[in-house]
Amino acid sequence: MTEIVLHDVDQVLVDRIRRVADARGWTMPRTLLHLLEQGLHVYEGDGRVHFDNSENEVLQAALAALEGIPDDAGFAMIGKLPGDGSGA
Repeated sequence: MTEIVLHDVDQVLVDRIRRVADARGWTMPRTLLHLLEQGLHVYEGDGRVHFDNSENEVLQAALAALEGIPDDAGFAMIGKLPGDGSGA
């Protein structure tokens, strides 16, 4: 495997990486590899957020619950445009 060496890394960044490693019980090299892989995946992607099935189901249920709030002059109007007919 290729060795990559970083010089002059900000201590705050090193501390953040170390916290991830400690929280996961990973070595620093494994943590750095994982963070690089995930970061590249996000960076090279299309920028859209992707949910797994369980997250998607929870979000859909929350949206359905919000859509069921009856119209009134206050809370239910949050996020709605007056007179657009779409309700959102």
